[in-house]
Amino acid sequence: MATCSDYNEENDAGKEEGGVIPDVEEKIKTPPNSPAREMPCSSSSSNVTTPRDKGARSRSTTSGRLLTPNPDGDDPDDFIDEAEILPKIYVSNKSYSYEERASLYCDEMIGPFSAEEVDEAISCYISDKLIDAPFWIAVWKTTPEVMGCRLPMNSNINDIPYVGVMVTVNCLGCDGKVMPLQVSASIAEPYSSNISNLPREHVEEILRKHKNSVSVLDVYPVEGQGPEVDSVAEALEHARFFFDFLWRHWDDDEEYEEYSGIIEKRIQLYYDIQDGTIPGPISERYRRTLEEYRNKRMDFSKLQSSIREDSSPGEAVECWKRYYELSLLSGLLKIWEDLRLRSHGPFYPRICKRRKGQRARGRKVTHMVAQMITTDMIQSFPKDVLIKQHETLSGALENCHSGDTVVIFPGDYKAVALASLTDDITIKGSGSRDEVVIFSHRSYDNFVTSKAAQVTLQNLTLVQCGTCDGIVVVESGHMTLDNCVLRCEGTGVCVLTGASLTMSNCEITGAQGAGVELYPGSSAELNGNEIHHCSNRCSKDASCSLGGIVMKVIPQPQLKLSNNHIHDNQGYGVSILMPDSSPRSSETTPECTASGDKSETDTTGDQLAKAIQNLSLETTTNKLEGNTMGDVGLLHKMWTNV
Repeated sequence: MATCSDYNEENDAGKEEGGVIPDVEEKIKTPPNSPAREMPCSSSSSNVTTPRDKGARSRSTTSGRLLTPNPDGDDPDDFIDEAEILPKIYVSNKSYSYEERASLYCDEMIGPFSAEEVDEAISCYISDKLIDAPFWIAVWKTTPEVMGCRLPMNSNINDIPYVGVMVTVNCLGCDGKVMPLQVSASIAEPYSSNISNLPREHVEEILRKHKNSVSVLDVYPVEGQGPEVDSVAEALEHARFFFDFLWRHWDDDEEYEEYSGIIEKRIQLYYDIQDGTIPGPISERYRRTLEEYRNKRMDFSKLQSSIREDSSPGEAVECWKRYYELSLLSGLLKIWEDLRLRSHGPFYPRICKRRKGQRARGRKVTHMVAQMITTDMIQSFPKDVLIKQHETLSGALENCHSGDTVVIFPGDYKAVALASLTDDITIKGSGSRDEVVIFSHRSYDNFVTSKAAQVTLQNLTLVQCGTCDGIVVVESGHMTLDNCVLRCEGTGVCVLTGASLTMSNCEITGAQGAGVELYPGSSAELNGNEIHHCSNRCSKDASCSLGGIVMKVIPQPQLKLSNNHIHDNQGYGVSILMPDSSPRSSETTPECTASGDKSETDTTGDQLAKAIQNLSLETTTNKLEGNTMGDVGLLHKMWTNV
């Protein structure tokens, strides 16, 4: 399925060039007279050509002036009467809940239609609304390029995002099965445009060239024309929302058993991003990847259009190269959407930094981090210790070798270098843990990430400010957390496959996912910790209520718990996430609880007991209370290996 934005770059993209060019879009459904539409879900793409909302909510002013074609070479302003101001277009003030929007798209608009048939489904939906309103006034929005206009010198295309002209729309004879849906348009009186010096004759010529036919999605009904026209305007808003936020370019190539179910999940994803259930940095990473995919896809389409039947081997190789780049990006995006960006999306190694190792002759240095030093601070170290003073934590970490110690004196700090710990070092605060506070950088995905054999963090408070990976991620090796406070905004402590964690006397709170997340084949020993108010923003379904600690099984992680207080988490205190190969559901579903639920059968309780035994889960004198789903529970999920 092609959107209106695809035609100019892709009208030759569906043809195989010389038998070697890959075919991405076989069906181009947008005629050449249809202006480009805004790419779906894009908030900042430079390729956007027809914005949806700019200038829509208030009465438009003549926002710009264009240089238009003039065969006589005269200044257009010498003889062109200025167009009048555009009227206000209709914008619905109704806000839709997730349930209302899911019902609208999945039941009313799409229903049983497949991805390949969704164009027809939406066209039929709009056509039904047009029956009661065959004639109305609208603003036709297109681009300066389609209108054949050029910008004045020293002006930017962003200054004039679209060319708008008031038109009369005639919907008689509109066939809902013809895709995309076209309507007849002619200039309405009085002649009005957001471009003050746009000649009426030039607009009429453009419309005649297109046989007065434009895409219905590019016309915006003017307000105040009655409930029937308002209903048409709302239907067009729904259709634009679908193409902007729910449809994907790869949908036609996928064999979905039930396309409306896929759309329902994307609606859920949209609302999770809007209401903050998914952390902002995670959605930003997803948006950047989606935008990169669109830009590469548009470049690929342009390359295809430029290659003719006598394509050279070099052109064919370049075309295939870009095709596979698109395939990789779309594959990553599909994985993220399948996971609904839960927690942090797919994990992949972040650290590319090389390990320094020990200094010559095995010397070890203690790095002091303080803007000013006093005699008492120096005297607190043994006399034989080599000391180096730094004003910033980043400076200290960048000078560390294996075996070094970083001592941080009271204050507030930031350090990008915490996201790439490769050497065996100890980082500890001097004094109370509340006095040494380290904040993450909002512009970075990572906060603390380690792949060293042994890293120790002690007497620190870590405050996560928007980073989307775990507040602490152990990629490999072993990490020790001792007497630390971890205030999460995104996800909690993540221990990846093969890595291990020892955590003692720490506090974890505020994580949007689990407080501690153990990946398959990892191990952790937790003693004397407090884990509370985690998964507290995820409340829409059981799949995001992972509670205080979650263990992902196969291969089995190992967990030892003693003297911990795990309370007031959304979900179980400890969740055991098991693979489920049964076809009944792709969502995570709770199976049982160890909190004394009398309604559970003995068989279910046996399943939990067996899972705990197989996992080598050791629990001693722990206090679990106030967790919304119980103390320890089993969750079944269709397993995805990332």
